[in-house]
Amino acid sequence: MLALWAGLAILLAARPVMAAQDRLVIEAAMDRQVAAPLLAAFSRQYPAIEIVYHDRTTMTLNALAVQDDAGADIIISSAMPWQVALVNQGLAQRLDSEAARQWPEWAKWRDEIFAFTFEPIVMAYRLDLATRMMPPSSHADVLNLLTEHAETLTGRVVAYSPSKSALGYALHLQDSYYSGRFWKLVAALGQVDTTLETSTQRMLEGLSDGRYWLGYNLLGSYAIRWAQSHPEVIVQMPTDYALISMRTAFIHRDAPHPEAARTFMDFLIGRQGQHVLAGETPLYSIRTDITGPYTAQSLRDQVGQRLYPQPLDASILSMLDTARRHDFLDRWFDAYSGGTPTP
Repeated sequence: MLALWAGLAILLAARPVMAAQDRLVIEAAMDRQVAAPLLAAFSRQYPAIEIVYHDRTTMTLNALAVQDDAGADIIISSAMPWQVALVNQGLAQRLDSEAARQWPEWAKWRDEIFAFTFEPIVMAYRLDLATRMMPPSSHADVLNLLTEHAETLTGRVVAYSPSKSALGYALHLQDSYYSGRFWKLVAALGQVDTTLETSTQRMLEGLSDGRYWLGYNLLGSYAIRWAQSHPEVIVQMPTDYALISMRTAFIHRDAPHPEAARTFMDFLIGRQGQHVLAGETPLYSIRTDITGPYTAQSLRDQVGQRLYPQPLDASILSMLDTARRHDFLDRWFDAYSGGTPTP
């Protein structure tokens, strides 16, 4: 009897710990509707783990991650430089698993942060535009449209803000590396009074309700999904080159449910999670052993080898150098405003 009571006491003492591990808090800059198939597949495989999912902006997420009481198990964001900076500050746990060891070296750093998507950056336009001018298929086409049809397009173009969106800053900086026309394009965006937004979702909503006719540098994962139910919006993959946004994830150093977090990370970069990405979401799988409409290989078949993802290593931290960022933003807004001071 004493042994029985002792065993029962041990079980009762263990129950709160087990309950705590049956919860997973994901803080993400990723639209829940886009992530839904992935979350649903995980829940089917691990029904005992309750997912608490918060969708935030990249800047809000970055500020949350550094708080002492962040309460997050997993941090997911498309703003790679900020993600790497968080890991470099010691805010991530190392994932020691077979899935982590097998993950491509170029898509992870120190076995702490893992890129798990391969999302193209695209253009999108309303059918209204196509009835009045030739739609753009390349970055050069966008510049030509803005120059030749400035009067028609004034107030009808939207792009990411480089100062209010972490992803926007990263994309504009990347564009400046690969396009010799970049600064002319920024000036042309300013000449048509381009609206500067903080999310692809807001750009797409504006395209659908007619406020905008042309969107530049949208996240392909959101745009492709949106266009499937909004036929007035056409998504165009750039034919000259395509920037690639790789969404990254890491386990927070102070994760309250570390076992559940490790289980989710293994699922995310394992065959099952990547199979969902390739077949059910436009997030695009990285793995080469997965087939489906949304894979890195399918993008290469469509665009060729001119796909430019950001490197996932310490070199990306240079993008966040304060002086460098200020210089870039000063030059960007100077070109955008034509030399007129902007707020």
